Amino acid sequence: MPMHPHPDSNKPCISVIIPHFNDLEGLQTCLQRLAQQTLDRTQFEVIVADNNSAIGMEAVRAVVGDRAIVVPAVEQGAAAARNAAVASAQGEILAFIDSDCRPAVDWLEQGLKAMAEAEVIGGCMVVSADGDRLHPVEAFEAVFAFNNEAYVKHKGFSVTANLFVRRAVFEAVGGFRVGVSEDKDWCLRAGAMGYRIGYAAQAVVEHPARQNWTELAKKWQRLIREEYRLIREHRWGQLKWLVRSWAVLVSPVAHLFVVLRCHNLRWQDKLNAIAILFRIRLYRFIEAHRVFVAQL
Repeated sequence: MPMHPHPDSNKPCISVIIPHFNDLEGLQTCLQRLAQQTLDRTQFEVIVADNNSAIGMEAVRAVVGDRAIVVPAVEQGAAAARNAAVASAQGEILAFIDSDCRPAVDWLEQGLKAMAEAEVIGGCMVVSADGDRLHPVEAFEAVFAFNNEAYVKHKGFSVTANLFVRRAVFEAVGGFRVGVSEDKDWCLRAGAMGYRIGYAAQAVVEHPARQNWTELAKKWQRLIREEYRLIREHRWGQLKWLVRSWAVLVSPVAHLFVVLRCHNLRWQDKLNAIAILFRIRLYRFIEAHRVFVAQL
């Protein structure tokens, strides 16, 4: 059933958790969107966990002002930052979002409604690009980045850029683990304990598309490293890793048609997206084998 604040308590119903690292511009936009939420402001708090940003805590606090609570996260990594924010949270529901994301004005309201259906909820991710002329990487991300509905319904996890969790469930499952794909790892642990994960199409968060090859390659370097640490913990994990890496290499052939069927891109953007598709899958194949050999 829907959750509401306790009548005998001043505690908020929802704690919004934002890890932050050297992105004051993105954080400013995220906080502005949170200030516009349709959910009454007394029903939620916002906690920003700063992950040792080079600009320093005082600069972060100056931007945040009274819109959020700022806490330090000494251990490096988004997982550690989220855990630090949760430790200061008071809400019965934890709403995770990233500092570079832009929540829809009814994001919290829709997420709260969805919590009646499951203990863990993943929301809809929309990739946004500024301007009419897309960089090839932006065109690629418009097609392939953040298919959170497929992640939730077919793989049993949600990205932490749009994740709602009951506080009691989070405490039962434990915090995010550092060094692995923390969103996937946490959700799979929750599922193994019998907790349900659902999808909320109306709880929408925008994420800016990566704008160049360097940003995209850096993203996949991190994801490949974290995913390998996770998969090798399982039986035959390394063998599965090698098999999957070869599947990634040939996957552009099938995904070519996904790009061609995309109605939101112009033909030139589709061609650019296809070029990035083949390039990034080859890069992922090479990087997967590099990580594998390095761990032998």
